[in-house]
Amino acid sequence: MGDYIEEAEKAKYDDYVKKVTPTTNVFMNVLKAFLVGGIICLIGQIIGGRAEAMGLDKELAAGWTNIFLIAATVILTGLNIYPKIGKFGGAGALVPITGFANSVVAPAVEFKTEGQVFGIGCKIFNIAGPVILYGIFSSWILGLIYWALMVIGII
Repeated sequence: MGDYIEEAEKAKYDDYVKKVTPTTNVFMNVLKAFLVGGIICLIGQIIGGRAEAMGLDKELAAGWTNIFLIAATVILTGLNIYPKIGKFGGAGALVPITGFANSVVAPAVEFKTEGQVFGIGCKIFNIAGPVILYGIFSSWILGLIYWALMVIGII
C-alpha cells in the first residue's frame, strides 16, 4: 500500500512540475539569439568599417570599435535597456565584448543604493572578477606549458 501512495504522490508532483515549468520554443530562442548577436556584430562591423574609411589602420579601428561597443553597453545597462535586450535575445546578447561589459556593470547598478564603496566598489566584480582571475591564471599556465615545450624542443 505504501508503494501505491508514493507512486500517486510522485505522479501528482510530476503533474505539478509540468504545470509550472515554462515551455520554450527552441527554434525561436535560437532565431532570437542569432538575430540579436548578429545585429550586435553588424554594428561592430559598421563601426570598424567607418573607422577604417576615416583613415585608421585595422588594429586602431578594432580598438575604437571595442571602446564604442563597451561604452554603448555600459550606457544601455545603466538605462536598464541592455537587460531587456538580453532577455529577448538570450545567448545572442552574450557576444563577448558586450556580454562581459554588461556583466561588470549590472551588479554595480544593482547595488548602487549601498553606496560608492560597499555597493558599487565591492559588487562591480561579482561576475567579472572570476572571469578575469581564471582568464589570467589559465593564460599564465598555458604560457608556462608553451615555454616548457619550447625548451624541450617540441615546438
